Amino acid sequence: MDRRTFLTMSGLGVAGLALPFGRVIAAEALVETLDVAKKKALADAAMQAATSAGATYCDVRIGRYLRQFVITREDKVENVVNTESTGIGVRVLVNGAWGFSATNALNTQGVVKAAQQAAAIAKANSKMQTAPVQLAKTPGVGEVAWKTPIVKNSMEVAIKDKVDLLLGVNAAATNAGADFVNSMLFLVNEQKYFASTDGSYIDQDVHRIWAPMTVTAIDKASGKFRTRDGLSAPMGMGFEYLDGAQSGKFVSPNGVVNYGLSYDMKEDAIASAKQARAKLTAPSVKPGKYDLVLDPSHTWLTIHESIGHPTELDRVLGYEANYAGTSFATLDKRTNKFKYGSDKVTVYADKVQKGSLGAVGYDDEGVKTKRWDIIKDGTLVDYQTIRDQAHILGKTESDGCCYADSWSSVQFQRMANISLEPGKDKQSVADMIKGVENGIYIIGDGSFSIDQQRYNAQFGGQLFYEIKNGQITKQIEDVAYQIRTPEFWNACVGVCDESDYRLGGSFFDGKGQPGQVSAVSHGSSTARFNGINVINTARNLG
Repeated sequence: MDRRTFLTMSGLGVAGLALPFGRVIAAEALVETLDVAKKKALADAAMQAATSAGATYCDVRIGRYLRQFVITREDKVENVVNTESTGIGVRVLVNGAWGFSATNALNTQGVVKAAQQAAAIAKANSKMQTAPVQLAKTPGVGEVAWKTPIVKNSMEVAIKDKVDLLLGVNAAATNAGADFVNSMLFLVNEQKYFASTDGSYIDQDVHRIWAPMTVTAIDKASGKFRTRDGLSAPMGMGFEYLDGAQSGKFVSPNGVVNYGLSYDMKEDAIASAKQARAKLTAPSVKPGKYDLVLDPSHTWLTIHESIGHPTELDRVLGYEANYAGTSFATLDKRTNKFKYGSDKVTVYADKVQKGSLGAVGYDDEGVKTKRWDIIKDGTLVDYQTIRDQAHILGKTESDGCCYADSWSSVQFQRMANISLEPGKDKQSVADMIKGVENGIYIIGDGSFSIDQQRYNAQFGGQLFYEIKNGQITKQIEDVAYQIRTPEFWNACVGVCDESDYRLGGSFFDGKGQPGQVSAVSHGSSTARFNGINVINTARNLG
């Protein structure tokens, strides 16, 4: 979610906010669960009905999707919303074609009807399909369970405690010089049950948390204003993420505090107010070529847009072109060992990383998740695939990156966590900056733009600092850099070691038509890119 979306959500009423996410419920209902035996019985009924209707394969997803929003501004609570969406999606193969149907009727009659409808849709689709679906084999795992390894379930924390936290954060920012503060908690629990005719019955309990905020400072004389968004990352964690543990801190050479697996929201609010105020008098950047030192709180978005999306196989093949999609990274580039980046660049896909948004035990096709390389020492070596794509690359199994954002949505190929591997040699951020003669240090994500092929792009940020002769000299403003994807990644001359590694990410990665969103993380250590074109984004409003 970008700042515009966040501010839009912040101003919505209960009904308007709740509609995309399900029905409004009491907070107490957020800790309820569905009986596993009942879910298994419903799944068995659906699979029996599907096979009786001619399906050679069937999978059933029973989902209970819970979300809580706590939204504040300055000293006021603007909204508290709890939503639930529960139902069943049935996907089948008949005559080599897919069919899908869904229902919110959690009874045998409802799931049988949905399965029969899915089979009828598949039969109709098969008449127009030129080649049958080839589904990679996935062994059944029997009855298994997986849960995000949380310490404290966010849904069990009292709303009063959440409100007190946010209002305390707002007060701290105001006392530090902010004129306006928006802060919010967005909490997610996905209770997902998957069953298939392969013999799998998988019960998963997925938790995620995000604590975004925007702090605004105004020059009362001129009316000029500047904002600084919070530096938290959405995480696959429980409420323990907000305990502000010292072990979660990463302090840059110029004293900016960033965060890893723990977030001190009040500390960040105070820094946000001071830095937003400093932006008002910071000089504007002079356009030109610079060496860029990019913090992980910034780099995640560049990774997401210029590597994550263009290595999704459906985009590569041209099957998916919504939301700025196909890809320049075509199959011939893998065959010809295309140099996507310098030898400092190794990028991997990962669906098992602790704390990440995309971490699950099994994907929405029942495939056990894993980690695998996408770019190795600068060379493109692989893509992201699901069960009906694996044969295209000569693979015998899926990569386990299939996902649906609701029980009512059909699962399809979504991005895994895509991350830049830390450098192998010991190198701190301070060490990296010492070697820069004329550069810019960028912290936090900002606006971005990218073309349909994921080849040409432009990225902003939150905080910008001039580097001269190995020293950070001053805060500057109005910075954006322009890239051509392979040129940019080939300009990477260094990545800090694993001690600087952190995650960023998004709750709202959009794809598909009708559109779906997914949650995905991207990790990296601070990285340096030489000779990058920087433009000035200042607007002359006079």
